Amino acid sequence: MIINSSRFIVSNQSVGKCPSEQRHEYAFIGRSNVGKSSLINMLVNSKNLAKTSSTPGKTMLINHFLINDDWYIVDLPGYGFALRGKDQRGQLEQMIKGYILNRRQMTNLFVLIDSRHKPMKIDLDFFNWLGENEVPFSIVFTKLDKMGPQAGKRNVKEYCKILLETWEELPPIFLTSSETRLGRDELLDYIGQLNDLPLE
Repeated sequence: MIINSSRFIVSNQSVGKCPSEQRHEYAFIGRSNVGKSSLINMLVNSKNLAKTSSTPGKTMLINHFLINDDWYIVDLPGYGFALRGKDQRGQLEQMIKGYILNRRQMTNLFVLIDSRHKPMKIDLDFFNWLGENEVPFSIVFTKLDKMGPQAGKRNVKEYCKILLETWEELPPIFLTSSETRLGRDELLDYIGQLNDLPLE
């Protein structure tokens, strides 16, 4: 898929205020500092479409970006919120779950995982919650360039092995690096395939 245009459309705190058009949406989510903004910018060939920050967890809203005037990338706040107050964590969790469970246009949720890290309970719990709610999702391993290709692939293989202890089969898996653009074509090709399907 060739990206010809990408532009910010709207930020909001409620699924009810998301764009009303019937277009495919691909949401991206992950824990703080997983490289979500960098990955989105790499996919659309932009340096600053999704705002990066030196402070992890700055995404506090549901952000819609229109791609090729045809489909949306949705930048969601991270889950976990370890540095947030209890009330703010609750509000963010409600906003995220409201979008994931109620947004009919969401064709796929891309869950980002730092390839350098072993599985954490918060990630495994989130995967299980998605499975229990029959949410279509994929796992995107980020920062493969940080360890070297072989070490990164070994980490991903071990991660998937642990997932298969509780999952009968895995969702689609993507290996990426925003620095080297690894995985860009595979992600965009997958989105292109899903774009050909009718919205349910």
